[in-house]
Amino acid sequence: MATSAAAVMPPVLRSRPLGALLAAEVLSTTGSMMTWLALPWFVLVTTGSAKQMTLVIAAEGAGFALFGIPSGSVLERFGGQRTMRLCDAVRAPLMLLVPVLHWSGGLSLPALASVAFVLGAASSPYMAAQRVVVAEILDEDETSVQRANALLQGATRITMLCGPALGGVLIAAVGSPVVLVIDAASYVVAFALVTALVPVARAVRESDGNDRQGVLAGVRYLLRDSLLRGWATALVIGDASFSVVFVAIPVLVYAHFGANPRLAGGFLASWGIGAVTGNVISYRSERVGGLRQAAPLVLIQAAPLWAVAAPVSAVAVAGALALSGLANGLVNPTLHSVLTLRPPAAVRAKALTAMSTASSLGTPLALAVAAPAFAAFGSRHVIAVAAAGQLAAMSYAAFVTLRHLARESA
Repeated sequence: MATSAAAVMPPVLRSRPLGALLAAEVLSTTGSMMTWLALPWFVLVTTGSAKQMTLVIAAEGAGFALFGIPSGSVLERFGGQRTMRLCDAVRAPLMLLVPVLHWSGGLSLPALASVAFVLGAASSPYMAAQRVVVAEILDEDETSVQRANALLQGATRITMLCGPALGGVLIAAVGSPVVLVIDAASYVVAFALVTALVPVARAVRESDGNDRQGVLAGVRYLLRDSLLRGWATALVIGDASFSVVFVAIPVLVYAHFGANPRLAGGFLASWGIGAVTGNVISYRSERVGGLRQAAPLVLIQAAPLWAVAAPVSAVAVAGALALSGLANGLVNPTLHSVLTLRPPAAVRAKALTAMSTASSLGTPLALAVAAPAFAAFGSRHVIAVAAAGQLAAMSYAAFVTLRHLARESA
């Protein structure tokens, strides 16, 4: 019976390197999600300023956006595994620097914003590198890559469940600086896992020298591909809007829900519960997946965010975030597979980093605008505007997807 069970076990579950990627994802991203709550909470509590809190987060987004496209050349040069290790090797000491400077009395707002900026830059090629490694491990098989994406997305979303909730408890128990130390340690463990268990990706043959030429090769590919061009445009607005919503949650709790860090973590975890559920369904059900389902699902992802802006109970806010997360968990494995495998291998590294950069371009600007808006209009009005931006962006993404499907079937 054991042999029979092993024979029918999905290949993605038998992949040791993929298991290492999953473990590294859970560890490092759990730490990052604790920091997603701990860092803004640290700034908010020490300064009492939502504006300064938002500017620090915007600095990290700016680093990611500015170095996203150039990081494609780093990924192409070093390969996925080495790039992932490089990112973690840089981020671990940088994250540790924040509490060390705080405890020594040398942490100023410019220093904190500078560290956040470099952290964003160091993170810019990480997700693209992970996708390159997944495609390499699974020999670019579309079904296997989609299932692997469901697993990786599930691992990431588990961090949305565990990270913020654990972060809220730890902030209350030991303080936000200690949480940042834990995040630094998680990068070290992830580095060790990837180094020991994930093989170095083989070099990509230069099958198309014109595609690979120059730092903007990925951008040129996205501009030529109508589906990816449309999604990149939608993600600029959509991800920026999502970032504002999530950054606004600590401010919302601070102003309207008794300044309870556990509740702030619980709200973020609610989105994670929904997303993990969606990923599990996507992985286990053959009926879930494909671009045709993506169009309605992205709309379902966006619509519930309006409830977060409303003067409703904490239960209603948590329920709206869970529904949004569920739709995200159902649709993301398909989208990540399309974004990974649609570009040819020769230009994939630069195309993926270009797409990641596109998704982050609007975030620094949106957060910079949100910073004074919190004080001027309040967190609920800011979330309402962000919810409108998310719905508009996902409506356009749905339109682009349906147009692409209509052209393919014509």
